[in-house]
Amino acid sequence: MSTQGRFVDGASQGAGPGAPASGAITRTKRWLVALDIDGTTMREDGVVTDTVLAAIRNAEAAGHEVMLATGRSEGMTVPLLSTLGITPRYLVCANGALTLARRDDGSYERVHVETFDPSEVLQTIHGALTNAEFGVEDETGHFLLSGNFPDDAMTVSGEHVSFEQLLGVEATRVVVISPGHDTEDFLQIVERMGLHKVSYSVGWTSWLDIAPEGVTKATAMERVREWLDIPRSRVFAAGDGRNDIDMLRWASTSGRGVVMGQAPDDVVDAGNELTGGVTDDGLAAALDSLPR
Repeated sequence: MSTQGRFVDGASQGAGPGAPASGAITRTKRWLVALDIDGTTMREDGVVTDTVLAAIRNAEAAGHEVMLATGRSEGMTVPLLSTLGITPRYLVCANGALTLARRDDGSYERVHVETFDPSEVLQTIHGALTNAEFGVEDETGHFLLSGNFPDDAMTVSGEHVSFEQLLGVEATRVVVISPGHDTEDFLQIVERMGLHKVSYSVGWTSWLDIAPEGVTKATAMERVREWLDIPRSRVFAAGDGRNDIDMLRWASTSGRGVVMGQAPDDVVDAGNELTGGVTDDGLAAALDSLPR
């Protein structure tokens, strides 16, 4: 299975798309702050509380580079920025397969895209999980869906196709749900499949996110960190899910990997700080401890 990564519009890794022009003043003590959305910034009911909003905005106002690092697609991420009231230079979507940079006009463009052919892994899972539902996000952000997915922004904008039509698509992300299994059963089944050729994480409700091999939120955030030239000792990442494990480990190495209070044990083990749960505004408490 091949994995393809590329930079868009001629952007180079060393140049740092969206980086300040030569001679621009940079805050030497700023932190790079990477926030997961669902279960971290946003509650399960879709609410971002006023307390969390204030903490996010205050962190940006203090000069820190506050951004989102999410499993969500571009179309489900960019609109949230107006709610949060922040203007990050970069966004990481699709669990690290997609990195966006802000243009001068405030819109966002794709500056790094990782894709893979999902055919082999789809066929493997299809043979092992008889009642699973499958979704593929292509490199344009379009969703192809085979099966009945819960109603959300992904399914509203997605195109329903046969399973065979998912094969061979250049994908940034594959989503599999298996309503007939609880999370622990699903984890065991996935582990037995030996999906070693791709990066994957299992969500709360038998939800499997599959990314190109070696691609995680951590790989994308390290690229962004290099573009911004912020030391590893000043990185802060907050998350609650298994797709955050690599990012939390990355941040914990020299900086701060902040785990939400409701996270499962394997996620807690990946970080070096534990804050309150999302219903207790745990993210706000952690953000308020950043230097001012």
